[in-house]
Amino acid sequence: MEFNYSYSGNSSISNRGDRTNMSFAPDVTRTPTYFRGELRQNIAFREAISALHDVVVSDLRFQPKDKTAYKEWAAQRNEIDWQLIATQRQTITDRLRELDAEMTELRRRSSQRSQAYYQAVSRYFDYLYQKDRDAWFVLDPVITVHPDEVFFECFSQDESSYGRLGASYEVFKNVGDFACGTTNVDYSASLYDEFQKIRTYKSTVFEVDPAGFGVKTAGEVAYKEVKIDLPDTWVRGFLQVNSAMSLPAISFDLHPMDIYNLCFVLRRRQEKHSPRSMKYLLTPGEPIRVIFEPWNLEVVCDRSLYHGTKPAEIRTWGRRRLLILERLIPVARKFTVHLLGTGLPSFYVADLHDLSFTLGLSGWTANDWAKAGNFDLMAPRATVDDWTKQRVFAGLQENWLETPDNLATRLKLDRSIVLGALSAYTQAGRAIYDLHKQVYRVRELTQEPLPIDKLRFANDRESAASEFITKKLVKVDSSSSDNNGTLHLAGTITDRSQTFTPTVEIDRDERLVAAHCTCNWHQQTKLFKGPCEHILALRMQHQRTLVRL
Repeated sequence: MEFNYSYSGNSSISNRGDRTNMSFAPDVTRTPTYFRGELRQNIAFREAISALHDVVVSDLRFQPKDKTAYKEWAAQRNEIDWQLIATQRQTITDRLRELDAEMTELRRRSSQRSQAYYQAVSRYFDYLYQKDRDAWFVLDPVITVHPDEVFFECFSQDESSYGRLGASYEVFKNVGDFACGTTNVDYSASLYDEFQKIRTYKSTVFEVDPAGFGVKTAGEVAYKEVKIDLPDTWVRGFLQVNSAMSLPAISFDLHPMDIYNLCFVLRRRQEKHSPRSMKYLLTPGEPIRVIFEPWNLEVVCDRSLYHGTKPAEIRTWGRRRLLILERLIPVARKFTVHLLGTGLPSFYVADLHDLSFTLGLSGWTANDWAKAGNFDLMAPRATVDDWTKQRVFAGLQENWLETPDNLATRLKLDRSIVLGALSAYTQAGRAIYDLHKQVYRVRELTQEPLPIDKLRFANDRESAASEFITKKLVKVDSSSSDNNGTLHLAGTITDRSQTFTPTVEIDRDERLVAAHCTCNWHQQTKLFKGPCEHILALRMQHQRTLVRL
């Protein structure tokens, strides 16, 4: 999926002895959006915008080791062993020496010619970071100006982490004219270095430059054209995390020192085998406890009590992404955690007084087919006709942000209808749910509408599995766990007057380790091309049952 942007110049930061000017160049092809104000809370903003940068460059996917040098060494050892065998005859030995000398020279020449290539392969990501860090930024951050705040959004390279920085107008002073809307801003690695120079003794002016929109008509400036071709999985992941924010969740507050203790454990220990989860143990009226597997190390959050009404045990994965929050610990008042359930996305909202930082994490750092269909966050929760959806969205646009209850009262619609319409626009990238203020906001992710039918499911099997769930054709017949913690599921699914009996085995890390189905597609491909729609539907139905409980 290709995204095209046009900037009137580059974003820049100019520093003087007593003043810093931060000017972001917006995308001039979009609706004019601009803002200008002087920072009042310099340090908190510096740390929050730096944490947002950590989300942008985050990529915790497994990187295979470069074994090129080892293979060259092994080949040379094999040749030496053959030489030792051949020394039984002097004449052959002399000839081998000549050939060995010739081969040594040829290898030296080959290594010399290929040296640049091997260095590029083995040091590729390091080279990008040191020489061309702008290449690390997959998509320029999205900035939205609203009547009450300005907020940034970004998504990580590994498609697993979402960051949102919201700055209310109390963060600024001498706020000038502004135009509400959403746009992309030109962002580079050099800007991050400049952010680190923000100080309290220097006045800092923050600006989303409106000049480019006026220049566009006059045609006086050459525009910077940017074209980015993103995989569908990246966009789909971004929309999934956005949709997940509006789903029901178990919420509780953590003291900043409790977050520090969690990060401390992650810094001091390195897991080498499964399971690698972080288990939250929630008991009403008692301190929140967190267990790190596989060491079964328990961290008791004495400063943070769980105020829920029911006990819960929730496991999350991809825990090293929490280290993004480290910079926020000194300036945060509290962290609010929202857990959707075991293996589902989780959200950490840092309260930075007049700033808020939201870190959204997918169920795993790497989302492969073995976990596909574990949650269908992009499936609508209510069926709403197009006219009503447009009416709800138009009502939201009037005030830019509103709670579902207020919107339902004002439009005289049922609350479930309003939520269904807002959910649909959230899935389409045109609205967002603000976890910090508990309101829906207008946010057009792109200038042109996204092909939601193409992005909604990763493949046709996921689409078919979701349809089975919607039509209530899936039944979980049995669910049990063995001594190793492996979950065994069995069920029946009616598909076109045929009945299929899929079975699924899920290990303690929520990985699909074994599955079987009586359908023809599974009999032919097994799991080499991923699970069939019946296996996916069985797992999705089981997960929905857990969420309802």
